[in-house]
Formats: sequence, structure tokens, C-alpha cells
Amino acid sequence: MACAETDVDFGTIPLAALNVTVRKKLGLYLNPRNAVAADWMVVAEAMDFSYLEIKNYEASKNPTTMVLDDWQARSTGATVGKLLSILMKVERNDIVEDLQPLIDEDVKRFHESQKKKADPPLQVPEVDSCVPRTLERNGITLEDDPEGTPELFDAFICYCQSDFHFVHEMIRQLEQTEYKLKLCVFDRDVLPGSCVWTITSELIEKRCKRMVVVISDEYLDSDACDFQTKFALSLCPGARNKRLIPVVYKWMTKPFPSILRFLTVCDYTRPCTQAWFWVRLAKVLSLP
Repeated sequence: MACAETDVDFGTIPLAALNVTVRKKLGLYLNPRNAVAADWMVVAEAMDFSYLEIKNYEASKNPTTMVLDDWQARSTGATVGKLLSILMKVERNDIVEDLQPLIDEDVKRFHESQKKKADPPLQVPEVDSCVPRTLERNGITLEDDPEGTPELFDAFICYCQSDFHFVHEMIRQLEQTEYKLKLCVFDRDVLPGSCVWTITSELIEKRCKRMVVVISDEYLDSDACDFQTKFALSLCPGARNKRLIPVVYKWMTKPFPSILRFLTVCDYTRPCTQAWFWVRLAKVLSLP
């Protein structure tokens, strides 16, 4: 199947291209248990989720969203085309027909954004200033040499401002001890003046071996943390290279983010394992 406007094969478009509107509408169709038409459980089975996983999703208010998020995070085959083929396989052509215009629009938008990234912008070789210019992705951190090797880090720390006191403790435990790890803390290491999303993507993908996600109730409300987490997950489907390390340091009142539930968590809230917390975190961040 292809987008009528761009002639792009849906099988090459990752599920991340579908925005919130499409996902909500999918939930409206699939969340209600249906004795006649296939519901979210049938779709989850077609995505190869186990019986126990599906039973756990039942407790959620929006199981369709949880299934889509987990499928997107752990499967390299989670594409728009595969989702549509599953819906047609379980005879939910009504959903495909109703959502086709919205899906086409999302695919078109995603395709255009990828094309802009691939095609370098046309630039005049010289402008009216004789001052040397620094490329946007060079000279972005305190110790960057714009004309030399970019500054590299062991881990990017994804956090919200209310958790910054724990980030300070992380710096003390991992950088200022025998571990001597190099952490990328945005508020400390990144120079001001550049596009936040561009710089964040560059740091996570090119400059940092791993990303530590500090999970809290406040984290769940942060758009920046949401972007950073999903971007990092898109770089390592199935968590094959331990690129994303979730950390919980205080008790939460909100549900743990479903998109990270399949990853092993470093939990500071359990008194019986606190003594091993920093050792385990340092060890995984020290891996090549």
C-alpha cells in the first residue's frame, strides 16, 4: 500500500509517523470489547504479543495506545504498512477506510520531513560577514572544538527540572568518583542559542553512547522528555544494545510509562537494592 499523494510505500514508514489524532481514533474503534468485529486483543495477537502481555493491557484505560507504543518500541517491523495489513487481515477494513485520509497526511508529513533531512539546504558559499561561522551541530557543548573532534559522552541524561536535585547526585556518584563517567546534562553542558530539538537529536544519536531516563510523575508531563525518550527508542528497536536505561529514584503515583515497560529498570526506591544501584548504573554506562 502507498500514499496516493506521495507514492511512498507504507511498509517503509515507521509507526512513529502516526500522530496522536490517528492513535486516538484507533483506540475509539478498537478499545471497546466487540463480539462481532475484531478488537484490540485480536490486533495485539496479530502483533505477536503473548497471552500474559495482553491480559496486563486489559487494566489500561486505553489498551490500544499501549499496544501500539510497545509494538513500536520493540519491533523493527512496526510500520504503517504492517499495521494496515494487520487491520485488513482481522477484517477491520472499516477502520482503514475511515482513517486513510489522516494516515495519508501523516505519511506525507513524515516523508517530507525525512526528505528535508536528506537534502542539504542550498547555501551561498559566502555572506556579507567576514567572521568565520560555526556549523549548527559543531560547537554546541562547553568543551566542543568547532574545528576539531566533537565532545563525546557516556550518557545523555533525560530529566525534567523538578528532578534536577537527583541529577546533581548522579553527577556526584558517576563523574566525581572512581567511575569517572562523562554525562551530558543539558542545562550544564549545552551552549545556548541553538534549536533545542536539533541539538538534542544530535547529542542522543551521535555524541552519547546511552541515555539515562529519570522517571517520575513530572517526567510523564514533560514534552521534552517524551521527545527524547521516543527518539532514543527509535534508534534501538527491541533494546538490543542497552541504549536506554530507565531510572526510578522516588515513588510514583502515576502509572509507569508503557513505552518503557519492557526494559529493565534501575530502581532506587527499593531499600534492599539501594546499595547496588550506583554500581549497576555505572557498569552499564561503562560498557562499550
